[in-house]
Amino acid sequence: MTKIIFLGPPGSGKGTQGALIAEKHGIPHISTGDILRGAIAAQTPLGVKAKSYVDNGDLVPDELILDLIEERLGQDDAQKGWILDGFPRNVPQAEFLTGLLKKLDQNCDAVVNLDVPNEVILQRLLARGRKDDNEETINNRLDVYRQQTAPLIDYYQQSNLLKTVDGDRSMEEITAEITTIVKS
Repeated sequence: MTKIIFLGPPGSGKGTQGALIAEKHGIPHISTGDILRGAIAAQTPLGVKAKSYVDNGDLVPDELILDLIEERLGQDDAQKGWILDGFPRNVPQAEFLTGLLKKLDQNCDAVVNLDVPNEVILQRLLARGRKDDNEETINNRLDVYRQQTAPLIDYYQQSNLLKTVDGDRSMEEITAEITTIVKS
């Protein structure tokens, strides 16, 4: 069983690496970003609420995310493992997840923190060309990440689950290091 959380700022490669590792292990890659973009595109009640936050580069409030995560981790394909990408984003969400995993009789095997300098993130996100990826929005998202999400590094370090990976290397080098972590 492989149950891993990916941490890192927007554009750090969480989605790419999460998809690669999930495919290799035959487990779902659960990205809150993808779930939210789908809800926004479908104009579901959650999507409509989330859109205003996403358009401003702000984090979507916890209460809009928690039900989605609980439902997703309870699905059949997530019983043998999962990759969480984009959740948790703050310590209260991490505490919720810890409780949820106990309730579901699951545990997290590792937390992979992809560490990438802000300048590299800015270049990557601008090159991606999404409508919500302009320099001002990206800088706001990085500030929000550093303030709200970075404390997760300490949270997971205290539980000995944290593994920091240099995310400013080739995709293959990063994948190889994460694969080593998953096997250990």
